[in-house]
Amino acid sequence: MNLKAFSLAAVFLLAAAFCGAEELKVLMIGNSFSQSVLRDLPNIVKASGKDKLKLAQAMIGGCSMQRHCAEYRKSEAAPAHRPYWTNLNLDNRPKNKVSLQDLLTADQWDIVTIQQASHESWNPESFRFAEELIGMIRRHQPKAEIVIQQTWSYRADDPRIMLPKPKWGFDQNGMYERLTNNYRVLAGKHGFRIIPTGFAVQIVREKTADKFKPCDPAVRKALNPPDLPKQAGDVVGKFYWIKRRDGMLHIDSDTIHLNRRGEYLQGCVWYIFLFKRTAADIKFVPKSISDPDARFLAECAEEAVRSFK
Repeated sequence: MNLKAFSLAAVFLLAAAFCGAEELKVLMIGNSFSQSVLRDLPNIVKASGKDKLKLAQAMIGGCSMQRHCAEYRKSEAAPAHRPYWTNLNLDNRPKNKVSLQDLLTADQWDIVTIQQASHESWNPESFRFAEELIGMIRRHQPKAEIVIQQTWSYRADDPRIMLPKPKWGFDQNGMYERLTNNYRVLAGKHGFRIIPTGFAVQIVREKTADKFKPCDPAVRKALNPPDLPKQAGDVVGKFYWIKRRDGMLHIDSDTIHLNRRGEYLQGCVWYIFLFKRTAADIKFVPKSISDPDARFLAECAEEAVRSFK
């Protein structure tokens, strides 16, 4: 066989292997902390050239396990009750008007993920509703694997965990330890696997030399648009300018959601976890993230998946 013929044969074999790859079907039952998975994971999978993914989201902002159960019961009693947003197209139905039942029966899902709302994740009492949620999933998807996404602790300047007087009575590490223990207890009880997004966030925080420091209110007040306080050192949170009702601009902050680097980190964690890949398998890099930083984040993601217990 000459070189040209060999090259063509190799191309056809690779194409056949890719076409033959089974599509992994994943439904996320969550809130904005799973919504961010949609940002980069599909692109990471596509760029791999070897994996396939159908990723769907059942989303209500800030939705807890308790509310998921309540909304399911409401839809049982009144099928027209459809309070969820999804990225799927279901019978030309508006994406912001679907029920959990609609999504649980939309396909034969391989994996269904669950998580607790971040503001309740540290509270073990809030996890008592997990049993009802698990039962609902198994009713419609008895063959699907239920997997937990471990969420993350807030940025250190969130008033609920900010030292010296956190409203919740503990700091960032305290929040992480509590939520992680709650997820581990639930996973241990049912034999569930955990996607360690929160652990990856902690690894980045520990490995980042330039740690995030809360901004002095006086410094923040003295800034003018478009200048913002220093935001380096964390993959959670961001500062931004916003116009108040009086028309004046002021600096606001999001201290709970992943920022752009955090979204990419999350996508890397999910990809490595779901497809049993490594950081080296990740080819997609967002334009706003440098190649060295993308490698750093992917390596932190791999470390989290490999070492979380």
